[in-house]
Parts: sequence; structure tokens; C-alpha cells
Amino acid sequence: MEPGSRRPPRGGRPDSRSGSKKQGNSRGGAPRGGPPRSSGSGGERRGKSTTSAPRDSRAPRPPRGPQVPEDIDISELDPAVINELRTLPEDLQEKVAGHLLAAEWALAEDDLTGAREHAAEAKRVAGRVACVREAMGIVAYRCGDYSDALAELRAVRRMTGDDSFVPMMADCERGLGRPERALELLREVRTGDAQTKVEAAIVASGARSDMGQHDAALVLLEIPELTSLPAGSERARLEFAYASALAAGGRDEQAREWFAKAEASDIDGELDIP
Repeated sequence: MEPGSRRPPRGGRPDSRSGSKKQGNSRGGAPRGGPPRSSGSGGERRGKSTTSAPRDSRAPRPPRGPQVPEDIDISELDPAVINELRTLPEDLQEKVAGHLLAAEWALAEDDLTGAREHAAEAKRVAGRVACVREAMGIVAYRCGDYSDALAELRAVRRMTGDDSFVPMMADCERGLGRPERALELLREVRTGDAQTKVEAAIVASGARSDMGQHDAALVLLEIPELTSLPAGSERARLEFAYASALAAGGRDEQAREWFAKAEASDIDGELDIP
């Protein structure tokens, strides 16, 4: 898939965009849930008693969920996230913030399993906070679990009324093999934010290419930002998407020219340019 809407959770902000060299194995996904149940019903096996000694209530219980790294500094989180977490009881604020930032760190290291565990733990204790659901959705997206990602990002949109995640939601529809739904969803975007406009154009172009409509895919990317954005990841990704649309339409010579432009614009080296 061409680079679409790839906004990372709001913390230390590792890049989560498709095409990034930090993409990792993005089709995996960590198994969820506890240990498998034992065989039999009612916890009994024939001829054996399952009665066990009572647990000492004074014995410390092992911590639940993944451990937050000791060197986490939650001040690295986006101030808006920190402010949002203030809606939680004081004893949970630091814990949830730590898991959100730990998920950021894990994404930066391509540890998708670790990122998912930390995001899931944050959701377990603070699932009604929008930034927590946002993090869970983005981690699921990075894992290639587009169904879960779509559900989480829908929840964020309901909670906040923010359309900035619609391009990523549409890219999830593409990942699920539903380009028509992706286009329908993108028509709902009402924000005039320039970044969202660019993201929406990239995803819409990809959806048209998925449907074999290569000329339409190109037209969707012929927006002023294609040539007016300064060098950097946003311009590089837009040029990369344009080159990909050219290549999908069999216009290989022009595609090579635009891949070269994307490589020149990619001053931070974030994309895998063919």
C-alpha cells in the first residue's frame, strides 16, 4: 500500500507511516488474553481433586500487564495528552501516561508486540479516554490489524468529533479490501487542515489504484501541495504516492523521475525509495 494517513500516537512521536524504514513486520499482531484454560469442565478432572491450599492474602500479587521502563519520562508526552489524562484519578494518571509513552518507545524500536501490550494495558484501565483509544488504534494499524484499528479510531472520532483520523480509517478500509468504502469515508472529511487534506489525497489515490482507476489516482494527487510543500517527509510521501500511481498505470519512465524527486525531498531518510 502506498503511504497513507500515518499519524503516530501523541507522545515522543516515532514515525508510523507506511513506507518508513521503521515499518517493521506490520502484518503481525500480538495474541491477547490470559493463559489457556485447563481441560475438563468446572475445573475438575476424573479421580482427582482440584482443591488447593488457600492463598495467603498477605502475599504480594504479581503486577498485571507489562512493566513500564524505569527510565520513562512522561513529560515527553504531548501536553494535550497529559492534560487529557488529568480526567483520570491521580493514581492512574502516571501509570497510563507511562504505558502510552512505553508504546511510543516500542514503536520506535519496531517492537510491535510490546507496543500492543502497553497500549492494551492503558486501554484496560482508561478505555474511556480518547487519547488512549487513539494509541490503541494506531498500534493496531501498525500491526496490520485493520479491523481492530478501524474500531478504535471510530471510537476516537465519536468521542472527539475530530476528522483528522478519517484518512487512516479509510486506509484501514483499503487494507480490508474495501476501496469503495475508503472513498465513501473520505467524502465525510470536513476539516480544512492542510495535513489532513494531503493524507486524504494519498489514501484516495491509493483506493483508486486498488480499483484499477489509474488516471483518477493521478488526478487526486495533482494538488498544489505536490509542488509547494517544503522538502521533508510530507512532500516526499506525496511525491512517492504520485510515483507509485504512475508505476501502477504503466508509466515507468515518469514514475522513476518522481521516485527520484521523492528521494531528494526525503531529507530525513524516512521512506524506502525503490
